[in-house]
This record gives sequence, structure tokens and C-alpha cells, in this order.
Amino acid sequence: MASRRKAEALIAAGRVMVNGKVVTELGTKVDPARDHVKVDGKHLSSAEPFVYLILNKPKNVMSTLDDPGGRTTVKDYLHGISLRVFPVGRLDFDSEGLMLMTNNGDLAQALLHPRYHVPKTYLIKVKGILTDDKIRQLEQGVRLEDGMTSPAMVKKIKKAEANSWLEVTIREGRKHQVKRMLESVGHPVIKLTRVKMGPLSLGNLGSGEFRFLTDREANALRELVEQRVASVAKGEEPMTRPKRPVRREGWARPVKTKKYVGKKARRVA
Repeated sequence: MASRRKAEALIAAGRVMVNGKVVTELGTKVDPARDHVKVDGKHLSSAEPFVYLILNKPKNVMSTLDDPGGRTTVKDYLHGISLRVFPVGRLDFDSEGLMLMTNNGDLAQALLHPRYHVPKTYLIKVKGILTDDKIRQLEQGVRLEDGMTSPAMVKKIKKAEANSWLEVTIREGRKHQVKRMLESVGHPVIKLTRVKMGPLSLGNLGSGEFRFLTDREANALRELVEQRVASVAKGEEPMTRPKRPVRREGWARPVKTKKYVGKKARRVA
């Protein structure tokens, strides 16, 4: 019902009762299953545990819980999940890949806030072969109808006769941003898969499958948010561009595409 700081103020003001007695000592321990806690005379029920999971959203699925048009949504893939979880952000209807689902509203809001610059990485198939000049344009930022984009990190993964595979990392969340960025340099997107979000990776999770985050992943996600929020509170702007690894001459071998897009990628690689 309140942040930790506000809860401490409520306790210090004598507005909290545990088992019928006013408690003013900070750090008093209670058992939600056995103790009765009241604030201003109103009984508090124990909060639902936070749930974090990754879903590999398939193509042509709505990244919402409901759709007035009756189309398939991500909710249709969450079999066996009793608690209500919601998607953190969206993926286009025709895009696929990593979607974080949770019931932690504060964390979701922080991950989506543009000031905190949480990186998102996409594996993208585009029409045509990108030149180094066009890659530099994307890395430096391109002008869209809603303004300049922040610098991106672009890595060549594979090229074919008429198309290219790229790995693009951005730290913004504008609508259709990656598609619009590539269209602005003359290379429309054919296929888009989100493979990373902050410290989370899609890995070998199959299309339409989900899994719960490990304790290490959940902790890393919370730590990322805490660090970004703290840096903004101190007036420090988070890093807007990830440190770029040294790229070898020519095209990189598509070793990592197997991990991201499974058997289908191995057939086209």
C-alpha cells in the first residue's frame, strides 16, 4: 500500500497495529499468514508474490492480454499461471521474441520509463545489403518524424544475395522504432525478433513457450532498475549507448543466430 519510506512514516506516526497493538518500532517482523496488520483501522491482506517470466511471443500474436477483434494474445500462451501477469512493453503483431511478463507494476513502469534507458536487442532480417555508411547513420542516430533517435549499436550477423541479418540494440521505446529506423536508411524489415531486454536473454526458448526467471535473473533485473533510478535521482544521465565491441573486417559468422531463432535459422544460415 506504500513505499518503504512512506510505510516507515506510517509506523512512526502510530498508525499501524499488529494483532491489536500499535507498533512504532521500525523493523518489527510479522508473519502474513498468522499476524493481523491494520493501517488506520483497516485490515491489510497479504500481498501476492511477485512473478517474473519470459515468453517467446510468436508472430501474428497480440502483445496484450485481450483483443476486441478476437485475435490470439500472449495470454493464450500462459497456461497454468494462476496469478494475473501483464506484459512489460509491446512487440508488433508481426514481430516475435522476448516479452517480460510480471505483476510487479513498479518494476514494469521503471523498465518502460524513457529516462532509464534499458537496452533492448533485436535480431533483424532486412531487405538489401547495408553499407558501412548506413550502419554508421544508425549508430549515430537517424531523424524520424518524431525526432532524432539516440545512438544505437548495430552488428552485422549474416548476409545473403538480397538480404541481411543484423543485431540492433536500442535504448528507447518509440512505436515501431526499429522498423522506422531501418526504413529511413532504405532497408525495410522482413523479420524482427527481440532476443534481449536488459540482463534477460531469449536463449533457446521455443516459439510460444514461457519460463520463469531464475533468482539470478530476477535479482539482476531489480538491480538494473535500482541503479538506473538512483543515477537519475543523482542527476546522472544513464549511458545512452552501449560500449561497442571491436568488429572484425567483413561479415561476422552467424554462430549466435542458432541460439536466437532455432532450427529455422539453421536452415537459412
